[in-house]
Amino acid sequence: MKNLITSILTILLIYLTLSLTACSVPDELKTDHISAVKLFDLDRYLGTWYEIARLPHKFEKDLEQVTATYTLRDDGKISVVNRGFNTKSKEWEEAEGKAWIPDPETPAKLRVSFFLFFASDYKIIELDQNDYAYAMVTSSSKEYLWILSRTPQLDEKIYDRLVDTAHQLGFDVSKIHRVSHN
Repeated sequence: MKNLITSILTILLIYLTLSLTACSVPDELKTDHISAVKLFDLDRYLGTWYEIARLPHKFEKDLEQVTATYTLRDDGKISVVNRGFNTKSKEWEEAEGKAWIPDPETPAKLRVSFFLFFASDYKIIELDQNDYAYAMVTSSSKEYLWILSRTPQLDEKIYDRLVDTAHQLGFDVSKIHRVSHN
């Protein structure tokens, strides 16, 4: 029962935080000028991604070994399962949600919802076009950034290039948290 309550509160906090952030983002933190990747194949993107690094935020506080798994639902939307190990409580936490592509003209800019009608942007701004081996994702604010990989480790040269790209786009990369997958 405690895990269920914790999961519900975590999900609620995620959406309230992202919803409030989207409404009150200062212009210098908005990501409107950052384009989603042009070439995107949802079928290739589906599956499990490992979170390699992120900008810190409350809804992933103390989480390591974080993964995101995307699967296609019967209704055409995408099932999203985020899972991570809480290093303080020593328990696995999981949040389930759904995502969809609101505009087929920009398929790499999705909306994601974990709670009721609250939805946030999910914009893929960098993607390995050969193998879909890594991706970089943001939301409507530069306070949110994730570097993802199909494997628990990412080549350091690729990681450094992604961090440099994020820096050039105006993200505060000095705050990036490297996620442990031990």
